[in-house]
Amino acid sequence: MRFAKGHGTGNDFVILPDPDGTLPLTPALVAALCDRRRGIGADGVLRVVRSAAHPDAEASSAGAEWFMDYWNADGSQSEMCGNGVRVYARYLAEAGLVAPEGTFDLVTRAGVVPVTMGEEIAAAMPIPRVYVSSSATVLEQSFTGTAVDVGNPHLVCAVDEPTLEGLELFRAPVIDPLIFPAGVNVEFAAVGPAPAGADLYRRMRVYERGSGETQSCGSGACAVAAVAVHHAGLESGVVVVDVPGGRLTVTVTPNECVLQGPAVIVAHGDVDAQAIRQLVFS
Repeated sequence: MRFAKGHGTGNDFVILPDPDGTLPLTPALVAALCDRRRGIGADGVLRVVRSAAHPDAEASSAGAEWFMDYWNADGSQSEMCGNGVRVYARYLAEAGLVAPEGTFDLVTRAGVVPVTMGEEIAAAMPIPRVYVSSSATVLEQSFTGTAVDVGNPHLVCAVDEPTLEGLELFRAPVIDPLIFPAGVNVEFAAVGPAPAGADLYRRMRVYERGSGETQSCGSGACAVAAVAVHHAGLESGVVVVDVPGGRLTVTVTPNECVLQGPAVIVAHGDVDAQAIRQLVFS
């Protein structure tokens, strides 16, 4: 089985080229591929498949050729992944399947996402919807947060810099299952001085449902940016979000949310199908 490996600000993915949708992808296989000791290792899997070949894309493809079939590291599926969109786009460009410059539409489970190619890749994400207050508990310490929908669910908790640095995110934060019945990505964000060209700045760590703490979360950066703009009393703003894996820039307006940052393909290879099967069924 052919694969590639890529990352966006340290949020890494196994990429499986399957344009005709013939690969029998299962939760157990995804989890085996993402295993960092016995598989390839990643925060998730991106299956590169044509919209016409995947049933989840048929209703929303609007003529867009490619569908991002995204799976979390535990084998669960997710609606959206902002870093995944950009890494998927980089793969398409390097494989000669889209132009290396310009804009094209990519289908996700959260709808069609326009992608603009360049040295960095920008994705016009679903407009964040800030909707209710809730809380997350980490090792018996409770944090108040704001729920945000970016095509997938987020809870953004404001913390100070020492708290952010000292958080132990080796297990999932406890959240309200009535508000988040399908789970939630929990972001912890600290305020800092905005760099030149930005209106606001946040430093962020994230625990992603189905993957654990990751080096970055693109949709999470959008959620953090939306809350920052909302709490600042602004209608629009450019927010720089630093994550452990690098820097993302989010531009929020009443009609748009654009996530921009680097995306890199680092490897291509073959998976030993027999070894993976042994891992799945062991």
